[in-house]
Amino acid sequence: MVPNNDRVALQKIHALLQRYERFGIHLGLEASHQLLAALGHPHQRVPIIHVAGTNGKGSVCAYLSSVLTAAGYRVGRYTSPHLVDWTERICINQQPIAADVLYDALLRVEAAVTEPMPTQFEVITAAAWCCFEPVDIAVIEVGLGGRLDATNVCDSPVVSVITSISRDHWQRLGPTLADIAYEKAGILKQDCAAVVGPLPEAAESVVQQRISELNCRARWPQPAAKVSQSLSQQTVIAEGVTYDLTLPGDLQLINSGVAIATLKALRDQGWNISDDAIATGMANTTWPGRLQWVPWHNSSLLLDGAHNEAAAIALRQYVDSLEQPVHWLMGMLSTKDHAKVLIALLRPGDRLSLVPVSGHSSADPQALQTLALEVCPTLECCIYPDLDAGLQSLHSTVETKVLCGSLYLVGQFLAQSQESYRQA
Repeated sequence: MVPNNDRVALQKIHALLQRYERFGIHLGLEASHQLLAALGHPHQRVPIIHVAGTNGKGSVCAYLSSVLTAAGYRVGRYTSPHLVDWTERICINQQPIAADVLYDALLRVEAAVTEPMPTQFEVITAAAWCCFEPVDIAVIEVGLGGRLDATNVCDSPVVSVITSISRDHWQRLGPTLADIAYEKAGILKQDCAAVVGPLPEAAESVVQQRISELNCRARWPQPAAKVSQSLSQQTVIAEGVTYDLTLPGDLQLINSGVAIATLKALRDQGWNISDDAIATGMANTTWPGRLQWVPWHNSSLLLDGAHNEAAAIALRQYVDSLEQPVHWLMGMLSTKDHAKVLIALLRPGDRLSLVPVSGHSSADPQALQTLALEVCPTLECCIYPDLDAGLQSLHSTVETKVLCGSLYLVGQFLAQSQESYRQA
């Protein structure tokens, strides 16, 4: 939770970033390179692990930064979007950057801005590079795609990682898996190490071709194998290393396997990462908003930002293991493939409460209701004007309660929860 005395700095951060467009007319790197040149090329002074992927890239970044911190390195981590406030995006040794430090970095960036005007994401990304000047290594998550993403400015990452590829953001990345794979493979660099998670065949062939063209030293890890499981964790093994996972869901077998392969690639380059550091770091990893259980009104609420088909399938597999009907509280952005998400999630006996995603390009809850009833005609489905009203609908239910459909909606819930805690 951000201390109260940081509120003024957070307000200044928000006001400064609001001066820039959230999305530019075209994806591209010209503005980023120009801005970083004016700042003295801070991105060239830190080794980076660059992580792309449709799903799983955030948790892989969390695993990597946790293990590298446990190994004794000073580690920067840059991820997006944030759930509650901007400081979450930039972490050093697992801790969000102080709000006043981020604001100072943003002022430095703003002073370097010229035409072409950068986007909001390009500005916050440049600020991250400034904040990472004193770190040993930085774990950098791609914002969108890869090839033309503002993070793709380093010629020689120590490892480039592609966690997964499925259909999302097709309006910007292209309609087919091959198109999306081409964009994500844009983070691969000549003669640099690469780690690639399990991919659909159409995507794998594109990535493999790019790896061959660039002579990348590639690893294609298998998912970790489960050794044992309890209510709070699972013990798994990958590449000869046994470790505990506290992040739930079978998808973490894939994500943690990708992380372990990345750490092995670092070892090959001389980084000192012991098996004990791996075990400690993996067990200590947290990643809010993804299969996250939170206490809520003498009950528990499951939070998950699932907003595409692949993530929805993983979420459904997890709740199926609980063997209870589900009461879904959902809102989605207008740009998502609503039908595929609803098909993946909804089952007879479930209930659905729909709300708009406040402050963003929200899907129309009425249209979602029509679609949901086509998918599951016996579904009990109601519309509520906002998140608070939707949460009230969960009070009387005994089913598993799940808030999902958008990370922005999850973030709104967490922000409101923090505010309630401060006022208590």
